[in-house]
Amino acid sequence: MVVSIGFEGSANKLGIGIIQDGIVLANPRRTFITPPGEGFKPVDTAIHHQSNIVLLLKEALDEAKIHPEEIDVVCYTKGPGLGAPLVSVAVFARTISQLWRKPIIGVNHCIGHIEMARLITSAQNPIVLYVSGGNTQIIAYSQKRYRIFGETIDIAVGNCLDRFARILKLSNYPSPGHNIEQLAKNGKIYVPLPYIVKGMDMSFSGVLTHIEDFAATLQEYSIEDLCFSLQETVFAMLVETTERAMAHCGSQEVLICGGVGCNLRLQEMMSEMCKERGAKVFATDERFCIDNGAMIAHAGAEMFRVGAVTSWKNTFCTQRYRTDEVEVNWRDEQ
Repeated sequence: MVVSIGFEGSANKLGIGIIQDGIVLANPRRTFITPPGEGFKPVDTAIHHQSNIVLLLKEALDEAKIHPEEIDVVCYTKGPGLGAPLVSVAVFARTISQLWRKPIIGVNHCIGHIEMARLITSAQNPIVLYVSGGNTQIIAYSQKRYRIFGETIDIAVGNCLDRFARILKLSNYPSPGHNIEQLAKNGKIYVPLPYIVKGMDMSFSGVLTHIEDFAATLQEYSIEDLCFSLQETVFAMLVETTERAMAHCGSQEVLICGGVGCNLRLQEMMSEMCKERGAKVFATDERFCIDNGAMIAHAGAEMFRVGAVTSWKNTFCTQRYRTDEVEVNWRDEQ
């Protein structure tokens, strides 16, 4: 039996999760919300995390009904992410590791999303579409690595949606992408937008720049039309490249993870594609799609199980930590 605690704080979500042998015992979260039209600055986000982390730890331990001495390993997000929030949470995790005399493991944020989604959905060996505010990657597992088949060449799809929400002065509660999704449901006219797929890679910055011009006037199209058109365009790009990866790997499963992964329209479009191929699509809800501590605890527990403990001198953070840098020793070859 392994009980692990995970600390996540790579962006504006602070999460602490406790996992026991794949069972989520606690997974509380706090989100740093800024006024409409504003993004979150790294320093302000770090201060939010520092202000809330002690109370959140108590909440997690109380919810899980676990005492510190029962925890086997402390896990934290090593990267990728925003520097100041990452460091603020990592310092706390290192402190807890020393106080409780527990081993510590630095977890790749992207790997955390993938492993948590695999646990919740029971997907076996899928093509992974990882979409969030800071990352957009199409991934397949092979020979102890998560191989990146395609990715954004500029901004992430989540960042594209968030920045457009900022232009429209939409509320950041519960999230900008969620509010775009709700407005898009009432869109009636499709606005022609650039469709930028280059091989297996995608570009979203040009789409954002183009739709900004329409948003500045709002003469021909409504806000709802623009949100609808943006979603349809960028999600079609994601579905196309995911299908190409499926064909290349001979896969009959797609797993959607990351914050944007809880968008129901994206799940619907991916399901339509998979239905035509006789394939299956797997996705989770906002509890596990959005950044959370449980995903770090679970990925860390998998690493702990195969002895991949982080040495003390390597318990640093890095904003650039590629998904394919991690040796995935805990997965069996398929």
